[in-house]
Amino acid sequence: MTEPVTRLFLCRHGEVEERYHRVFGGRIDMDLSKRGHAHAAALAAYLKRHTLDGFYASPMVRARDTAKPIADLIGQQPTVMTGLREVDFGDWTGLAWNQVMERFQVSAFQWLEQMETNGFPNGDSAVTFHHRVAPCLWEILENHRGKSAVVVCHGGVIRMALSILLQLPLKTFAHFEVDYASVTEVQISPSKTEVHLMNLTPWRDID
Repeated sequence: MTEPVTRLFLCRHGEVEERYHRVFGGRIDMDLSKRGHAHAAALAAYLKRHTLDGFYASPMVRARDTAKPIADLIGQQPTVMTGLREVDFGDWTGLAWNQVMERFQVSAFQWLEQMETNGFPNGDSAVTFHHRVAPCLWEILENHRGKSAVVVCHGGVIRMALSILLQLPLKTFAHFEVDYASVTEVQISPSKTEVHLMNLTPWRDID
């Protein structure tokens, strides 16, 4: 007997406005750039090829704006889940990568390790972030068991979802790029969980 397989498409939002590039934006509700809107359209065209039973999005503007062309193409509005919002970087919020190094003596590339060890001052730790993302993830999987669902969210959320599903330390995912408007597909069955796509970027053909 064939096991039921749940297909989960984890999608990051499109490129954000330029002033937030190489900045720890986190809880800042920034807009997409012009390029980011093109990213979103290419992402929607790719997802339209698939049967999507569920559609979810972060409440943040950059995620909702990325979800809009998907909604227009598939004729379904996303369910917005507040737990899918991006990492709260606390005192790092709004700082450029070099400013974080100057003020906190931590490399921008070590942010996942920072979450797992000390957390962000006045922001999230790996534990608090896990407690926020995990209930959303389990609800989505329960609602669409043996079917498929797309989730439009953030790089941090995607890394945490992979950490939960694959039962690997969060800092492991510092070694995996999660580009703007990328698709990571995870297939979950009762006996195994497999990553079938990682960081697919449909917009590269038009960029």
